[in-house]
Amino acid sequence: MQTDPTSRLDPAAPIAGKLSTLDRFLPVWIIAAMALGLLLGTFVPGLNTVLEAVTIGQVSLPIAVGLLVMMYPVLAKVRYDQAHRVIGDRKLMITSLVLNWVLAPAFMFALAWIFIPDLPEYRTGLIIVGLARCIAMVMIWNDLACGDREAAAVLVAINSVFQVIAFGALGWFYLQLLPSWLDLPTTSADFSFWSITASVLVFLGIPLMAGFLTRTIGEKAKGRDWYEGTFLPKLGPWALYGLLFTITLLFALQGGTITSRPLDVVRIAVPLLVYFLVVFGTGMAVGKWLGLGYARTATMAFTAAGNNFELAIAVAIGTFGVTSGQALAGVVGPLIEVPALVALVYAALWARTRYFTTSQPSA
Repeated sequence: MQTDPTSRLDPAAPIAGKLSTLDRFLPVWIIAAMALGLLLGTFVPGLNTVLEAVTIGQVSLPIAVGLLVMMYPVLAKVRYDQAHRVIGDRKLMITSLVLNWVLAPAFMFALAWIFIPDLPEYRTGLIIVGLARCIAMVMIWNDLACGDREAAAVLVAINSVFQVIAFGALGWFYLQLLPSWLDLPTTSADFSFWSITASVLVFLGIPLMAGFLTRTIGEKAKGRDWYEGTFLPKLGPWALYGLLFTITLLFALQGGTITSRPLDVVRIAVPLLVYFLVVFGTGMAVGKWLGLGYARTATMAFTAAGNNFELAIAVAIGTFGVTSGQALAGVVGPLIEVPALVALVYAALWARTRYFTTSQPSA
């Protein structure tokens, strides 16, 4: 038998009681960060110019800093010496790859054509969002939902490799080849391999290395009990600080665009909301059916449902321009994804007490 890592929590306790005060009111902080960002972007002249004065690739330096601060504490929590047990779980590995790289992009393609067939720029932007598999914020949602940290780190690493290898090819397939087969209009898929590689190396590679070194050095110096009992509780809140900082700046950059096109935002938001709910629900149902246990099931579901909107926005801006409809669709992504996945954290914790036991057979 393999113990579910979340058994450290009492499954009978109320969901809110499993979260710290900061985590418990996360939806409030996120909504406040979105509102603050929109207000700053709308009423502070020249803010966009200041924020974009220095960039890493095509992401502004302040946002890049926020992403790194967000990722580092979560990756410092990972027990890297346990990664081998995750890689050996073939059911988890294969199912995650199919959900992430076959079913989810195909589902977003279908939703884009069903909901906005008359708006090609937004439709293309949605398809790009569907191709950008999550390598950042999924670590936050997984941690809040008491998922398997080691499994999340491994799946994120696999997604990163596939992102570099497959993003351009899948973009060509879904924007040019598949539409031509179906007698539909095609769209340019001129993605930069190097911009995608740089995004992955910066926003995953740097915090991953920092997290690994922090745990390795910390445990050697003071032991695992000190590291997990004293150091991590002090470091942990910085992940959410980084998340809120990033959201504020992201919405500040696009505040004017969002507020000036409210109906377009709604049309983009509807298929995104359907996507997050259906893909997450499918991941949870499949994990339950396969007997993966709650922790790995939640990890797989969040990994499949989340998207790398930083990469989607960078690709859309680099390919179609900062004022393009494709870029707007990318920006609407986090507007819908962040509150939707926060809600799904609570849904996952609720499902754990109803449909999962605290221990599952080994894979």
